[in-house]
Amino acid sequence: MRLKPLFFFLLSAGIVAGEPVQLSGIYPSLAFFNDEGECGTGAVVPWADRLWAVTYAPHSPQGSSDKLYEITPGLEQIVRSESVGGTPANRMIHRESKQLFIGPYVIGEDRSVRAIPHSEMYGRLTGNARHLTDPVGKIYYATMEEGLYEVDVDTLAVTELWRDEQQKGGRKADLPGYHGKGLYSGQGLLVYANNGDHSKQALQDPASESGALASWDGTADAWKLVRRNQFTELTGPGGIEGNRSPESDPVWTIGWDHRSLILMCLHGKTWHSWRLPKASHSYDGAHGWNTEWPRIRDIGEKDLLMTMHGTFWRFPKTFTPENSAGIAPRSNYLKVIGDFCRWQDRLVFGCDDTAKAEFLNKRASKGKIAAPQSQSNLWFVDPRELDRIGPAIGRGAVWMDEPVKAGQPSDAYLLAGYQGKSLHFSHAGGSSVKVALEVDEKGDGNWKQAREIMLDSPYQWIDLSGLAGVWIRLVSNADLPEATALFQYTNRDERSAEPDAIFTGLAGQEEGAVSGGLVRALGDNKRCLGMLAMDSRGKERGYYELDAGLKLHRVEDAGAQADLRENTGIPTQVLQEDPASVLFVDDKGKRWRLPRGSASQVGGLGDTRVCREVATERDLFHAGGSFYELPAENAGGFAKLRAVASGNFMVHDFCSYRGLFIMTGIADGKGEGNPHVIRSEDGKAALWAGAIDDIWKIGKPRGQGGPWKESKVEPNVASDPYLMTGFDKKSLVLKSSVPATITAEVDLTGTGEWVTYRSFLVDGSAEHSFPDAFQAYWIRFRCDKEAIVDAQLDYR
Repeated sequence: MRLKPLFFFLLSAGIVAGEPVQLSGIYPSLAFFNDEGECGTGAVVPWADRLWAVTYAPHSPQGSSDKLYEITPGLEQIVRSESVGGTPANRMIHRESKQLFIGPYVIGEDRSVRAIPHSEMYGRLTGNARHLTDPVGKIYYATMEEGLYEVDVDTLAVTELWRDEQQKGGRKADLPGYHGKGLYSGQGLLVYANNGDHSKQALQDPASESGALASWDGTADAWKLVRRNQFTELTGPGGIEGNRSPESDPVWTIGWDHRSLILMCLHGKTWHSWRLPKASHSYDGAHGWNTEWPRIRDIGEKDLLMTMHGTFWRFPKTFTPENSAGIAPRSNYLKVIGDFCRWQDRLVFGCDDTAKAEFLNKRASKGKIAAPQSQSNLWFVDPRELDRIGPAIGRGAVWMDEPVKAGQPSDAYLLAGYQGKSLHFSHAGGSSVKVALEVDEKGDGNWKQAREIMLDSPYQWIDLSGLAGVWIRLVSNADLPEATALFQYTNRDERSAEPDAIFTGLAGQEEGAVSGGLVRALGDNKRCLGMLAMDSRGKERGYYELDAGLKLHRVEDAGAQADLRENTGIPTQVLQEDPASVLFVDDKGKRWRLPRGSASQVGGLGDTRVCREVATERDLFHAGGSFYELPAENAGGFAKLRAVASGNFMVHDFCSYRGLFIMTGIADGKGEGNPHVIRSEDGKAALWAGAIDDIWKIGKPRGQGGPWKESKVEPNVASDPYLMTGFDKKSLVLKSSVPATITAEVDLTGTGEWVTYRSFLVDGSAEHSFPDAFQAYWIRFRCDKEAIVDAQLDYR
């Protein structure tokens, strides 16, 4: 007997199995709440037949309303009465005493909980490590402000070794940077990482100096600075329990700068480094606030799992400088993840979903929305799904607008793991330059020259797709006063244009009767979602609330209805659409152009939500039928936009709630049997609910448009920038009313570094297909004559 598709829908929603209701691996009943400006998940650890989790407030070194949670195998959430709150993200299993140290809590095998008072151990707890001289009897705690304590694992007696910088008395570490993230011990050293800086420049410029990696031998009067860059995770083969052979096991750390990710390894008491691509720029703020806690953890597979800058990475358990092969992207993601583990047969990601405070992430395009209550949730994922989330892309540089010495190799940069690979090279040198491409083929540290390229122009693009090896580095034969060498990588985007069945019921642009509405996770500890339901003409249908059981109820509350109307309004005229494309003007007056989807969208953009924060300090931008990932202004802003998916749905509003992603805009009478479409009992309100990373399944990013369409242009005046990031197959059509030379320029770095890609002689029209491996952030055009011009691109 064949089971009906509806059965599988119901099973995936937890309706058939008898477990709590869930959608896309998110159980609304497991959501975490606090009373502060943010409620992130700092740590999740399986222990004593339970899953344990702690949440954190944004800056609470002396406690907060956050809790210690115990999750049973049956997915019952128990809030432990021992909870004292704070800003914790530390966790370690101390194998000798058979205890889990998580936040300020110490949990025995019998699930007994002891809490270390904040009065005895002040600070935002960020890391634990095995003790250098007494690993059996003591454990280290580090704070985000450089405090370091040792704690007796039996008595929990606390000894301050280095004071938290916000305290008085005692010795101070005086490290550069702040916002500590990682702590680990090995090879006779305690290693500490931070990823931020107190400077005003760090609040605005992601390229400003920030962060630090430092070590201490347990006896010295000062820490030793290893590297002045932003670092987060510190771990080794021993993972959450600490290295079993600390004298010889490697210590790994992951970080970044404005060029790329930075991977370092302490091996043989010497530090080694490599560079990796970034998928997302949403983590790039030099202040360090929006990285959360990237991790490298064992998930019960051959390789470890690493999270960093929006990529799920394979990380080999045996990684050393002599055995560095095996790092590879698995997929890209949108969730903000604080910690993860494998529990039972699934991966569990602890997330940072909805914050009361927008922090620095404010934009006029989002409008003024009343603050929600801070809340987050766990995300349960089948391990096999890790390779099927978002298609992997990667961008990063070894040199970025900087001087280069002749004969001096660049840092090693990842070459393996991507199908489409290319190198953009630009330089300000006057004469021809030879650059050798050297490859470490096996990851054993042996380098050989694979190619030599002659750079006889200021810019050159090199297709690297056929180049095999684990790592690549560059060597110039001449000094260069200023050079950029930036890699753009992609993996094949196998998605079709057809949305997944979970989106059945979302209204297409051609739909006539649509249930829309404004939505917001409510404040005041109501712990529900408010919805002002509307019909397709914008007429209000009533006020509704969505509860933890995903039941949408009508509530007769005129005050709540008025509040939602007034405090969740959609800004008008955020976008403009002309015959060329979709135009957005940002808060600084800069103009940006994006593709259009279906032609029926013309003129229909002013009354739908364009931009909204959907995870802490993370915005989604919806325009022309496509969703885009939009970093905060201090992480690159609109210039670092990335296309995620295209569906041409009439999305009216969207937000986050209990870890779920919510959309309104449901076609009346459609979506029956789809558990992701939730309707009220009276049939007048409907919404879609799932995971934010479901939207990759809406469809491959695509669209048409450009900066010019029958446009009158002036000689040598650059057009508006038009987005290229995140799109696959790209082609160009140029037309001119008079014979002219039209030059295409591309922004290599997303920072306004424009170079000439190619010039086209256009006598009537010209067409061009971009190479499959070619990627850039933005493209723009110049025409050498006054003319009526088309510059239109087709992304498929």
